[in-house]
Amino acid sequence: MRQAIKQTVIAAVSALAFVAVGSVAAQAAESQAKSWNLIDEEKARFEGTVVDVMCELTGDCVESCGGGTRYLGILRADGELVLANKNGQPNFAGPVVDLLPYCGKTVEVDGLFAPAGAGRLYQVQFIREASQEEFSKANKYNKSFNARFPEAAKKKGPWFRKHPTINALIERDGYLGLGHAADKEFLEWFE
Repeated sequence: MRQAIKQTVIAAVSALAFVAVGSVAAQAAESQAKSWNLIDEEKARFEGTVVDVMCELTGDCVESCGGGTRYLGILRADGELVLANKNGQPNFAGPVVDLLPYCGKTVEVDGLFAPAGAGRLYQVQFIREASQEEFSKANKYNKSFNARFPEAAKKKGPWFRKHPTINALIERDGYLGLGHAADKEFLEWFE
């Protein structure tokens, strides 16, 4: 059981660290991105088209990039698919809310690549349509969450601690998703 839990944790961490392979030329001199002060972080400002990642990878395409139900990325002109993992807020909210209005459009993003295991995470901090002069901050997730879950919005703490769906799944399946007995065994492993 302990081996299964370790494999589950490794798989979860690997999934979070998955990003498109390739290099994105950083233009740090022009970047407005704020540093996380991480070793090997890289400011990166580039253009690409906002795309539905599932559509790009499998051909399973839906209208309007799924209307917020699909993972979004940025397809560069050189064919590299950059998976945007985070927006500009400090609570690790995803960037879908920020990218969705630009579905199918060419944008310029400004943000930060950070090392994550064998891959790199990209945090979109600023975004603008390629034809616009001004960037918008990529920080719309909390407002979107509060509008969707007004009762949860009244509670203190980050969105992920009060999200009703997340809390219901934890209640049902435990934190690891393997049941409460597996959670207990996992925690004992660290004692």
